[in-house]
Parts: sequence; structure tokens; C-alpha cells
Amino acid sequence: MKILNGKELAGFIKERQLHEVSALGIKPTLLIIRDSDNPVIVKYVNLKIKYGEDIGVNAIDYHAQDSADIKAKILAANQNPTIHGIILQLPIIDRDQTDELTALIAPEKDVDGLSGAGDYDSATATAILWLLAGYDIKLEHAKIAIVGRGKLVGAPLFKMFTASNYAVDLFHRGSDLTKLNQYDIIITATGVPGLISSSMIKPGACVIDAGTASEKGILKGDVADDVRNRTDLSAITPIVGGVGPLTVACLFDHVIQAAKDK
Repeated sequence: MKILNGKELAGFIKERQLHEVSALGIKPTLLIIRDSDNPVIVKYVNLKIKYGEDIGVNAIDYHAQDSADIKAKILAANQNPTIHGIILQLPIIDRDQTDELTALIAPEKDVDGLSGAGDYDSATATAILWLLAGYDIKLEHAKIAIVGRGKLVGAPLFKMFTASNYAVDLFHRGSDLTKLNQYDIIITATGVPGLISSSMIKPGACVIDAGTASEKGILKGDVADDVRNRTDLSAITPIVGGVGPLTVACLFDHVIQAAKDK
């Protein structure tokens, strides 16, 4: 069984980005806006800051007080020529404001691809494509299931697969997950720990777990522990170091491109 190690692939991308940034002549800047102290969110923000430091990109962590503060910060950053990329670290406290706030980010600075109308595709969805390609997972004749239709992963990835004419179905809240055992590739991103059990996955399937949640400070994915103990799967992402590292790498690819386009 293949372990889909995104961290290893991201290492090669990181080397290329370091050379690109050093040749730019300016220091690209990414503004990260959050309004939560959730340990999972803080962890991912810190990873992005460290990644930026490693390749010469300035990543700024702004802790907003509320939705009004987020809005003001986005609008100000849109007008600031020294800020090349803006991301709203999700989830925010007032989730009902997510679409309204992400839509405020200038298209050329929407490096996470959250609005769906910006210059860049979803960083996480693109990272999953990179991971599959990096490990030569064939999509052309596979039956693919996406679990979760969030704007970070499920919705944009479904759009990408549909545009490529892949055989893909979207599962969401209320769907019969027992039908997942009919699929060759399962990509899940719901943030519900242990949602996908072993009985839902057929032998030989490839499993991409892009779901993240925190239980008592411990990171958990959508896939139950018993799935990871199986030896009859074709491939699976690790609990840590699967999609995440490539998402960060893709995000910074977009920041570098945005700086080049200035």
C-alpha cells in the first residue's frame, strides 16, 4: 500500500520556490486573517508563517476581533500594494459571514481561491491534484467519490473533476455513505472525526483524507483508525503530512505569482 506523503513532494516544490523568490527582487507578502484561537487554526497559521520564512516570503498573522474588523482589514489590504496575497483562515467564528467576507478579497489577491471568482483555483483542491499526480494515481477510468461540499475542498474539486470529464459523485450531509464502497478513489474533507469507517471502503481503494478537526488538542481526520490498519488498500494519506503540506506549497505558489504580476 502506498502512503501518499505530501510532505516529501512539497520539499521539491519548496526548493524551486526559494530560487523563484530570490530572483524576484522584492519580498512577496501574504496577509493571513483569523478571528479564532482554535489550536488547529493556530497550528496551520504557524506552519504557513514558517514556510514563508523558509522561502523568503513575509507571512503576516492578523488576529481580528470580529467580522467588522475582518472586513476593514481586507478592504485596507486590497489597496495596499505591498500585500500580494490575502487569505481568511477558516472557519471564522461567525460562519454565516464567510461567503460575504471572502468575496471582498480582491481577485488578484485571493491566493487561497476561496471566492471561486478570483485569479486562482482552490489551493487545497489543487494540492489534492498534485498529490494524486505525484504518486501516479490514475483518474481517467476510476470511479471517484468526494465527501463534503465545502468551498475549500469539495465544491472546487468537484468542479475541477467534472470539467475534466472524470466519473465523480459528490456526497454531503444526509448522503448514504455506505455506498462509498462502490468507489475506487475516495476524497473526504468534512472535518468530522472518524466519519469514514472501514466497512465503507472496498479493497484496493485509494483514500485521500483532507478533513481536519481537533479532539482534546489532537488532530483528527475524517477516516477512522481502523481504516489505516488495513493492508488491502492501494493508497492512503497519513494522519499528518498528506494534503496539508502541498496545500501550503500551492498557496505560496499563488503568492509568488501574484508578486510577479505586480
